[in-house]
Amino acid sequence: MAAKKKPAKKKETPKPPPLGKYDAEPYALPEGIDMETHVIATYYTAWPSELDVEALSPVLAIEQSTGTWLPCPDETPEVRAKHVAKVIGVYEVPDFEWMVPGDVTERQYVVQIAFPGVNIESQIPMLLTACLGNISMGGKIKLLDMRMPKSLLDGFQGPRFGIDGVYKALGIPKNKRRPLLNNMIKPCSGYPLEVGRRLFYEAAVGGCDIVKDDELIADMAYNRVVGRVKAYMKMEKRVFEETGEHTLYTANITDRLPKMFDNAHAAVDAGANALMVNYIAVGPEAMRGLAEDSSINVPILAHMDCAGALYMAPEYGMSSMLVLGKIPRLCGADFVVIPFAMGGKAPYLPARFRQVARALTYPFGDLKPTMPMPSGGITPVNVPDVVRELGNEVMIGSGGGIHAHPEGSKAGARAFRQAIDASMKGVSLEEAAKENRELGISLGIWGVKTEFKT
Repeated sequence: MAAKKKPAKKKETPKPPPLGKYDAEPYALPEGIDMETHVIATYYTAWPSELDVEALSPVLAIEQSTGTWLPCPDETPEVRAKHVAKVIGVYEVPDFEWMVPGDVTERQYVVQIAFPGVNIESQIPMLLTACLGNISMGGKIKLLDMRMPKSLLDGFQGPRFGIDGVYKALGIPKNKRRPLLNNMIKPCSGYPLEVGRRLFYEAAVGGCDIVKDDELIADMAYNRVVGRVKAYMKMEKRVFEETGEHTLYTANITDRLPKMFDNAHAAVDAGANALMVNYIAVGPEAMRGLAEDSSINVPILAHMDCAGALYMAPEYGMSSMLVLGKIPRLCGADFVVIPFAMGGKAPYLPARFRQVARALTYPFGDLKPTMPMPSGGITPVNVPDVVRELGNEVMIGSGGGIHAHPEGSKAGARAFRQAIDASMKGVSLEEAAKENRELGISLGIWGVKTEFKT
């Protein structure tokens, strides 16, 4: 008779390690945090002198992670140990060590808080809810940066094409890269299809690499996006036959959800070779959905409208480096419109312009770099400054600077290409204008100096 088998022993669930003395505390040293499992948020804040910000900061950390303004019984030490955010630095500027002068009524700080990645995962809504959320209504608090751990970054695809892919889509080899020229059709809205078709052709045949819808025209009853795609792509083919240069048309498919995705698929089916979305107005994750949709295999331009509402206040909101740099790159933008800081029409510090450009192009986990597109009041006179600051792998955006040229949009585009060629050769625009009529006319209208100061 066969021996009976002994029943298998049940595997015991391993017990979690005992809590350490400080595990449930909302404080830590930076060295006591696993940087690869936490988002590190850096804030500027200012408070009345009588408040103890060292004591107040952990209240903010708890508010944004496990707790609320009153202790609740189920916010146990075990819950806190895994999920509570921790203050890892409170740095007063200037750093008073022994006495606060009597005339100081407000004290300023840089505060750093580590948020457990398990609270956030790889999504922008929970990232912003954790790091900004309710405390955005708590007074002078501005989110300056978010250091993303690899564990979260790996969950983002980022740009499908990136800088290399945009040049490839245009058929420009690596050894012939130059600043790209992007034109937004003007007027911004209200024009019929036949006007847009004419302006597209004139800008493209004059030398624009990309022609974009303005952010103020999408799938409108008076001018449908699919109609524009079909008409403009016929002009793209004509321009290529005449010049040997391809043109990307970024069709603005911005809309309510889910119609935006219907617009995108309809535009691609109609032959669109690029798309555009007002990514803040629709939400970054909506743009991410486009970028990660394998059936929408074209570059995506992210437009910056509404960004100022998030970053312009010096003591509230978020930094422009996040709004215009890290966030759209995380969500898959292949190129991003950013304010021009060297004489453009939007007030913007050159230092912030550089920070945004770095956030778009410098190594950021395994994400491809996103191409910056300075825009807003740019004319050919500004081209040397853009090239000096960002190099040759940049997209220069101009609307009125092309369409308002006295000899028409074709001449306006040529003037920009002449300025780009001169800047790459290190030739001054004044010298180049002697042999380039279109550039000379532009300089005569818009001057030969910029407002940018190094």
